[in-house]
Amino acid sequence: MKGKKIYFFIIFLFFSLSCNLVKDWNSPNKPNILFIAVDDLRPELGVYGNNVVKSPNIDQLAKEGSYFTRHYVQVPTCGASRFSLMTGLRPKKSIHINNKVFYKEMANKSEKPKPESFVHHLKRNGYTTVGIGKLSHSVDGLVYEYEDEPSDIKEMPHSWDRFIFNPEKWKTGWNAFFGYANGENRQSLKKQVRPYEAADVSDIGYPDGLILQSAINELKKLKLQKKPFFLGVGFFKPHLPFNAPKKYWDLYKRNQIPIASDPYIPEGINKKSLGSMGEFYSYKLSDEIPNLENSISEAYAKKLVHGYYASISYVDSLVGKLIEELRILQLEKNTIIFLWGDHGWHLGNDRKWGKHTLFERSLKSVLIIKVPGIKTVQKKINTIVETVDLYPTLMELCGLKKPYELDGESLLSLIQNKNYTKNQKAFSFWEEGVSMRTDRYRLTQFYRKESPKIELYDHRYDPEENINIAAKKMKLVDSLLPFIAKIKPNFYN
Repeated sequence: MKGKKIYFFIIFLFFSLSCNLVKDWNSPNKPNILFIAVDDLRPELGVYGNNVVKSPNIDQLAKEGSYFTRHYVQVPTCGASRFSLMTGLRPKKSIHINNKVFYKEMANKSEKPKPESFVHHLKRNGYTTVGIGKLSHSVDGLVYEYEDEPSDIKEMPHSWDRFIFNPEKWKTGWNAFFGYANGENRQSLKKQVRPYEAADVSDIGYPDGLILQSAINELKKLKLQKKPFFLGVGFFKPHLPFNAPKKYWDLYKRNQIPIASDPYIPEGINKKSLGSMGEFYSYKLSDEIPNLENSISEAYAKKLVHGYYASISYVDSLVGKLIEELRILQLEKNTIIFLWGDHGWHLGNDRKWGKHTLFERSLKSVLIIKVPGIKTVQKKINTIVETVDLYPTLMELCGLKKPYELDGESLLSLIQNKNYTKNQKAFSFWEEGVSMRTDRYRLTQFYRKESPKIELYDHRYDPEENINIAAKKMKLVDSLLPFIAKIKPNFYN
């Protein structure tokens, strides 16, 4: 009899310990969320295979959580990508691929039963919601143009308990976004600026350092309350201009900086597929002006990539300090961390410097999720996922029902290495076309006058998308086009 009691006690103990490995996300004790958005961050990090970039803190976060090697955004521009993130929906109207989408679709709207964003839904369900920096499109969450004074119109009027940005010497959010260390900015200097700077200043010599300061201050306040919190922190870099403290530039030797292995127009495409490089035209003192007709010099390409890498290292350091503060405040064990890039960027690939294309370089971005309290089996996740998957993931992690039908699927089963049933396809949208990424191929259909209107790339043999093989693989194209037809919004008609 005594032996049986010991046996049942051991069985009970085993199941108790097993259950504790997987947190009950439907329990009353909701997890906190720290959501870090990084502007223009393509997967150019150590953990993603870049041996030159110095990103130890983000790499460590990825090793402690799960990192997604094939995460694709819905739209390759800042505001529209973030709108898909916040709503969990792919574009349905033409404004949904435009940076003015928050102004047109959320600002000045009365509160409705349907939440305007997942942040709004969390707020309605007991979360304190705090935003800092660039999380929607505007840097300080207000509607105004680059050269205007801030308005009092909020981009997401019902989502935030408080939204914070301290522009300090730059005076406005947009001035800070395009700011230089001396307090000037691209607008005040009438675009007579370079697209890079390496001032010998501390972290708070540029705006992202101020964002970190505000985030740490808010964490300390949130620690004192009993409610769960959602803290969104939006860092500016590595968005242009590539301005970062000199100490981060000094991490790299210019002659060791790699440049694009494919600095030429892909074979078999119309140049219109690559768009313009309008962002660079706003930096009149650029050493050279990139264009699709001629590649810039190798020396200048190295300088620009150097600036991009330095900007990554700057933000990496700030991310590390933010996560360390989470540990100091003993919030780490009940705080889920997301780190998300709003889209990728061409660093001279395809002769392009910028985003705004339907190529892999523009559409693939960083996604890292760390969920404490569960046995995270799968660290490196190669499954194709989309930005719209984050909304349902958050709902499942927070034990909340989805407020309406979302376009994505929760990624929690992937993180837990369980069965994941979603079709492995990602859909992205831009001004004249729709692109679909499958496990092996990228198919893009353009709705324009110029030919070719279809592009197909085989990632098994052409991972850099240098050769359009659509004309040679029309049977394959015909088998894939119905998937795009099913998802294509009416505005392309």
